[in-house]
Amino acid sequence: MKRILSYALVIVGILILLYPKANEWYENRQQDKLMATWDEASFDVSAEQQAQQQYEQLTDLFNEQSAATETPIQSPTEAATPEATPTEAPKAQKIAPIATIKIDKIKLKLPVVEGATQKNMKSATAHLKETTAIGKVGNTAIAGHRMRSKGRLFNRLGEVEVGDKIVVDTKDESFTYTVYKVSIVDPTDVSVLNYNNKDKLLTLITCDPIVNPTHRLIIHAKI
Repeated sequence: MKRILSYALVIVGILILLYPKANEWYENRQQDKLMATWDEASFDVSAEQQAQQQYEQLTDLFNEQSAATETPIQSPTEAATPEATPTEAPKAQKIAPIATIKIDKIKLKLPVVEGATQKNMKSATAHLKETTAIGKVGNTAIAGHRMRSKGRLFNRLGEVEVGDKIVVDTKDESFTYTVYKVSIVDPTDVSVLNYNNKDKLLTLITCDPIVNPTHRLIIHAKI
């Protein structure tokens, strides 16, 4: 009996060690599915206020992701403790991309989905839905997690420089933006969403630094 328990604890320990990589594989697979789906397939005062609220809520999303990557691994005995499980799993909602974003400088090509939620941002970048539509006059904001794994999501966004090109493809059109400014701001600085009535702006938002983020890395670009 003791030998069986020892084997069980060893197996549980191995599974715990493999979990981070398995989780990363799953999220990469979801990202690939979104890209496969893609391959197959007026900014008023009220909207501005909602966009600012979404921007402020990104702090919680970035902090949740950071905390998830820093959660200490349980010991096999702790992990073996049974927990209550729901009797019925919630029905998953399908996520469909509205565009793709490509930055050749950092070998990035990712799906863009509508709405900045933790679920959406696990495997894609997210358009803040109350900001300007892609390719239109105003300021289009797209947020993404800056994962610790090299090349995942916005991990390499810090390598982008003034003059670099960002291509955003929708189903109907392709838009090429040129980076004109890179800045690091406080999480409360919503001025990054400012716009005028003539320029077609793109704002990419992620956390900074990658580990224990305290600020936002902002890439400003325009057509």
